[in-house]
Amino acid sequence: MSEPAVTTQDLGRVRIIRLNRPEALNAMNQSLFSGLADALTDSEKADDIAVAIVTGEGRAFCAGLDLTESGQTEENNFPRLRESLGQFNKPLIAAVNGVGVGVGLTMLAYCDLVFMSRLAKLRTPFPQLGLAPEAGSSFTLASRIGWQNAAYVLLSGRFFTAEECQEMGLAWRLSEPDDLLDDALQVARELAENPIPSLVATKQLMLNAGLTVASQAAHDRETDAYADLMGAPANREAFAAFRDKRAPDFTKIPGL
Repeated sequence: MSEPAVTTQDLGRVRIIRLNRPEALNAMNQSLFSGLADALTDSEKADDIAVAIVTGEGRAFCAGLDLTESGQTEENNFPRLRESLGQFNKPLIAAVNGVGVGVGLTMLAYCDLVFMSRLAKLRTPFPQLGLAPEAGSSFTLASRIGWQNAAYVLLSGRFFTAEECQEMGLAWRLSEPDDLLDDALQVARELAENPIPSLVATKQLMLNAGLTVASQAAHDRETDAYADLMGAPANREAFAAFRDKRAPDFTKIPGL
């Protein structure tokens, strides 16, 4: 019997949600999309859970979309995950234990507090894939870290160190790798001492200030742009380069 794509562990009023595909660096497939969405929904409904922590099993946080499984099914659980993140009404903490790529970065804009290992690094490789941003990140990142920082993250596609992420405001605190989860748990337990109705009301007020509606609208726009770019010349070159294990060459791709 295969391991579940997502596991949970309750420590008092704190629930740890672990992305559990370490052999694939926790790259997102449909099982992981749905498993994380289910875990968030279950945590939201649990009347004895006050705070949730999301982290990765193994040496990676989340290596983005699993390109080896891309296009193998018509199932698409990603919108449900984005909706679960955008509506989660309890404190949500990320403990970024290693590399985060694509959705491994963009999901952090929905987390209330982000802890990062000092050895972790993040990137959004959308330009290198000939694609547009996803998960509402064209709004959420600009809202979280400012227009110029968001533009650089989304348009460059390069890796950013933990120190750079903290300087931009994407990460709240940095930890030594062995201390990461303990540091996140310490703050989670501090928050969890407060009454859950107060935590929920506060989080809901913060969401109602614009994140839930605006991120959904951004996601809808991004989905249209993604559809236009998927299968276009730049995207075909990117996937051919991935298949052939070479660097893509976009120099002959027309601009318009």
